Amino acid sequence: MPELPAPHIRTARPDDDGELALLDRLAWSHRHAVTPEPQPPYAPFFSERHTPDNCLVAELDGALAGYVHLGFPTPLDSNRHVHQIQGLAVAGEARGRGVGRALVRAAVDESRRRGARRITLRVLGHNTPARALYEGEGFVVEGVLPEEFLLDGAYVDDVFMGRFL
Repeated sequence: MPELPAPHIRTARPDDDGELALLDRLAWSHRHAVTPEPQPPYAPFFSERHTPDNCLVAELDGALAGYVHLGFPTPLDSNRHVHQIQGLAVAGEARGRGVGRALVRAAVDESRRRGARRITLRVLGHNTPARALYEGEGFVVEGVLPEEFLLDGAYVDDVFMGRFL
């Protein structure tokens, strides 16, 4: 079986907004989202909190296949040494091709490049594929908020994970 090409990772551009917003809507699921399913009129993908400079995108065969948002857990200067993954999505047709893993690795590398000492994230307890991916990339569970969210009629844990860079 021939090896599939690795995704190309780059910093997002403002003109990626529409395509990323569509990818985000198509990838929405209670498996990973704590917000209601998006409804029209749709908000722009980029915002004051999530700018193109803090978003890495994966391309496969010239098309956007996923993204990861980087940010800070708090607005405090005393917490600037910690970066946080604040969103990760992979297009359905790109799943199983290493896009998620490439994005997590790129987020770790970019955080290290920007001088961070740690990187953290939050993941829903029932999202076992994402948790396995993060664990495979060196993240460990640092805390759990039991039954923090009520999603689609079920209580779901909020799991905090992190790793040193």
